[in-house]
Amino acid sequence: MFFKLTHRSSKTNARSGKIFTDRGSISTPTFMPVGTLGTVKGVHQHELENDIQAEIILSNTYHLYLRPGVDVINSAGGLHKFMNWNKPILTDSGGYQVFSLSKNVKIMDEGVQFYSHIDGSKHLFTPESVVQIQRKIGSDICMVLDECLKYPCEYSYASQSLNLTHNWLERSIEEFNKTEILYDKKQFLFPIVQGSTFKDLRTKSAEYVSNKNMVGNAIGGLSVGEPKEIIYENVDLVCNILPKDKPRYLMGVGTPENILECISMGVDMFDCVMPSRNGRNGMLFTKNGTINIKNKKWDKDFSSIDEDMGSVSSNYSKSYLRHLILNKEMLGAQIASIHNLSFYIWLAKEARKHIVSDTFHTWKCEIKKRINNRL
Repeated sequence: MFFKLTHRSSKTNARSGKIFTDRGSISTPTFMPVGTLGTVKGVHQHELENDIQAEIILSNTYHLYLRPGVDVINSAGGLHKFMNWNKPILTDSGGYQVFSLSKNVKIMDEGVQFYSHIDGSKHLFTPESVVQIQRKIGSDICMVLDECLKYPCEYSYASQSLNLTHNWLERSIEEFNKTEILYDKKQFLFPIVQGSTFKDLRTKSAEYVSNKNMVGNAIGGLSVGEPKEIIYENVDLVCNILPKDKPRYLMGVGTPENILECISMGVDMFDCVMPSRNGRNGMLFTKNGTINIKNKKWDKDFSSIDEDMGSVSSNYSKSYLRHLILNKEMLGAQIASIHNLSFYIWLAKEARKHIVSDTFHTWKCEIKKRINNRL
């Protein structure tokens, strides 16, 4: 069994469950800290496990392929050993990064040709090579190669792109089924629903992906500049099509409010760079609202950052963190990142708790008002 659905909300489509992997189980809904290059910036692995209490993290195929290179990771015995992380890892296929970071991208039936954003060297990602790279990385959950479209996008191009993404999906599954694991731990492959913001294309893709009968499914191509109302419309549409007994992963979304709303639609897994990136720049998420720690009002505020978010958040004052951030001290970025990630994990845990007690809808309405405050 890969996924066990345990509880449902009676007033929403929110649900809780558990994903089982060879490296441990993951309670859902869950948030995955982003460790793009095999590291969550400024955060030690023991802090991820003990302070933040992450059950799974995300790394990126594109970035790891370019640096340090899959041969280094393979020689180390896989990414888990390379970075000293024993819990599950999900790897994004790198498709989004190819289109967002590279120049002169050439999309072909064979795959996508791109030039490295680091040194300009030319590379080719195919559905098959991306599976092979993730085999060498050794991630527990792998993603297929897809084309992530910009917003807005012409319908004709979105339709053409979707056919290509579905073709790549077929080839990814075939390659995954004929290749073997390298590190004695089972891997799983997720297809990705695309279709830009066009409901008929999203419906077509969700139905196509559902028919592949993989162990889990992802929703991609959202939160790329479109209004949040369009995100919600598409997430709700897709969640009502994807199998109810498989986990649903919404890629790259988003704000705490986004996450709460999408949990209520039936999404189980999330990732986003926002908590760590915003933290490094002085924006803190708390259960009572957001804080710009650079503001003068926190200069002599010696109360803890947020006493309910773990030892780091309770051991340091707002005044001290402001001092560190303003002076660009590395410890400031570290404390802020740990705090924000702890908040996101806390939010997912609270959602699970209220789904189990069937108070999710009421709690969601209350907590949204609080976390949207600007303190």
